[in-house]
Amino acid sequence: MDFESANPSVVKSIKQRDLLNTWLRLYSREQKLPRVEEYHPERLADELADLVYYTVDTAEQPPRLTIQSDGTRMSNAYGNTGKGKYLDDYIGARLVPVVMPVYYKCVASCLPVYTISSIDDLYGRIVAYERLLLPFSEGGGVSHLIASLKTISEDGGFEIKNLMRGNDALPTPKLRSVIDRDLFHRAPGRIPSGDLIEFG
Repeated sequence: MDFESANPSVVKSIKQRDLLNTWLRLYSREQKLPRVEEYHPERLADELADLVYYTVDTAEQPPRLTIQSDGTRMSNAYGNTGKGKYLDDYIGARLVPVVMPVYYKCVASCLPVYTISSIDDLYGRIVAYERLLLPFSEGGGVSHLIASLKTISEDGGFEIKNLMRGNDALPTPKLRSVIDRDLFHRAPGRIPSGDLIEFG
């Protein structure tokens, strides 16, 4: 699976850009991975429905990721809660070849990874699935990941229930990138009013 090199501007959602900027502020102090306990973005409570926290066991290869919490939108998209489960077991064998390499890339590179995929909902409406993975460390390699998962449809509303399991077609990758350039926090300029409209 190929990933392109990117800088932070590749992230579309202003809310995900805020999450990334908080990570960059911590990373840029010593050019090393921050600890997950240090990570306190503004308005974090507003984002919790879209965030999933994982612990990472790199003693196994490939690494095993355990879901420590899961946002309500992820639970809806997969049809059930995944807390306490291995991510690869939770998503199922059909999705493992599509999903897990993105997480493995984040762990191996020790850098943020950003992807966009498209998938049809139960009624055939195209949904963009934007994933931002942020790595954290307790001093060695990657020990924790935080995923921000956004679902947006140009058609307006869509059905998020069973979005990832409800049809025969697998998600279609549109963008896969490792954020490995300009890894410093740039003070934001004037941001146009309005954000990507979130549905679901």
